[in-house]
Amino acid sequence: MRMELRVCKHCLAGEHGNPSKTEVSKDMVECAETVREYKDLIGLDSIYITKVSEGDSGAAQALPAVVASIEGNQIQLSDTQLVMEDDDGNMLVYPEPKDILEVLTRNIQQINTHTSNDVTVDLSEEALSLGVEA
Repeated sequence: MRMELRVCKHCLAGEHGNPSKTEVSKDMVECAETVREYKDLIGLDSIYITKVSEGDSGAAQALPAVVASIEGNQIQLSDTQLVMEDDDGNMLVYPEPKDILEVLTRNIQQINTHTSNDVTVDLSEEALSLGVEA
């Protein structure tokens, strides 16, 4: 299985003026980095973390799936998403931050069942307010 987390580079850096989204983006990246470090324990082949900028055409580094929506007459590409591809080539795309964090924290919980190390990520208050359990 392969995974790719895509986050808005500007939200992550706090340049969009939305501190809540910045904290949630940082949590997603920290969780993905933790999963990547221990990926072999849970059978993941690879996990990519891609930071996208406005104007990128989906910015898929590894997995060619992009979430889009229509706002007015404009197509909007989702700059934050988690894409997963299983061994059969099936794709799952999670565009909602709550769902992304849920998938990543469940992977961390699974990692904890396979190691004696204490593998945890301290989620921000903003992430916890989404209902995600660390």
